[in-house]
Amino acid sequence: MSLPTSDPTPHIERRRRLLDLLHARGGGVAVLPTAPQARRSRDAEYPYRFDSDFFYLSGFIEPQAWLVLIAGATDRAILFCQENQPEREIWEGRRFGPQAAAAYFGMDEAYDVARLEELLPGLLADQPALYAPLLADPGLDRRLRRALDGAHGKSRGKRQVPQCIVDVRPLLAEMRLIKDPAEIAAMRRAARISAGAHARAMRHVRPGMHEYEIEAELLHEFRRHGAQAPAYQSIVAAGANACVLHYPAGDGVLRSGELLLIDAGCEYDGYAADISRTFPVNGRYTGAQRELYDLTVAAQAAACTATRPGAAFNDAHEAALRVLTQGMIDAGLLQGTLDGALESKAYERFYMHRTGHWLGLDVHDVGEYREAAPAPTAVGAARASAADRPWRLLRPGMVVTIEPGIYVRAADDVPKAFWDIGIRTEDDALVTAEGCELLTRGVPVDAREIEALMRE
Repeated sequence: MSLPTSDPTPHIERRRRLLDLLHARGGGVAVLPTAPQARRSRDAEYPYRFDSDFFYLSGFIEPQAWLVLIAGATDRAILFCQENQPEREIWEGRRFGPQAAAAYFGMDEAYDVARLEELLPGLLADQPALYAPLLADPGLDRRLRRALDGAHGKSRGKRQVPQCIVDVRPLLAEMRLIKDPAEIAAMRRAARISAGAHARAMRHVRPGMHEYEIEAELLHEFRRHGAQAPAYQSIVAAGANACVLHYPAGDGVLRSGELLLIDAGCEYDGYAADISRTFPVNGRYTGAQRELYDLTVAAQAAACTATRPGAAFNDAHEAALRVLTQGMIDAGLLQGTLDGALESKAYERFYMHRTGHWLGLDVHDVGEYREAAPAPTAVGAARASAADRPWRLLRPGMVVTIEPGIYVRAADDVPKAFWDIGIRTEDDALVTAEGCELLTRGVPVDAREIEALMRE
């Protein structure tokens, strides 16, 4: 398995930040396992992908590994991983082993993962709190319970065991919302590779091809430039298939006069890109296609302007929504006034998703979209519902997608020229001190530039 990172410094700094958070709460121990391997079929497993939180803190990508962080009088970062087994490495490739892993990833200690059951109870002793990804996996919960029982049994009342168990994921989600320089560098690389793959698809598309052929061009470009995998299953949707939001690339035929919607991005060093482009199979937008395409581009431009420090997360969606809804009225897809269509949500017939989401180690990355709920001020007072909480304010270092779309299915009350047109325009935006930077504009979005690229 190839190593995605050669510099452990960012991971060491993230561990330090989490330990500081634990100290601020009185200390404790954090326990995080990586993702398990998943069987695909007899004697075959799915390609392995580490747990995002585990990788964020450790940089370690091998399966069967655990990270233990102790915030105490002396802080400790402890890795449990597989021992080197030459006979297995013949079949599966080389492993770090505990000794080399400790040195390479800046751990204080490392042990054979086979010793986890033996050593974890002692690591939990004398700790006021246990932080772990609670309810993420029943097997993990049972294993932690056994370790706590073991710590209690060994202490015989002479040593403290954690009296408080806390879900560590909200703490990590807050940390992961603001990308550090190493993360931004990886996301820039993922964006460049993914933009190149979309440009390759535009150059190669021809009437009569199948969707899966275009998917193959995307995958070729991802791997050719060092991406480890697609960040998600690529959407390659021809004609009416583009009106299915999560349509997987299939065997649909690309026909002249129709549009092709591609939503695809690669994963590079664990970080995702997420790009959507919609372009004509024959290289020329028709009048109706161009009208709706330019509408989504205008909506995206409005959303980009609203994506800046201090703006609310939802501002971009509201800006795009006003442009899209007015455009639907102008095109005859909706009737009435803009305010009336917004209040009744009539636009949801043709635009049914939000304009963006967080992006990072996960395609739909972690982090709350609204501010934390204030604590109740009186006994029996109800906490504010999610809908009552204000939207989170954007800060430099956050990364969001900006992806307005319009999806028009055939219907008697819809002008026929717009039937079966599905369009989405999506870029990845890094919030900066001045506004936002679109990381994925290595592939054009302007209709004239797309047509010019396709003529190449």
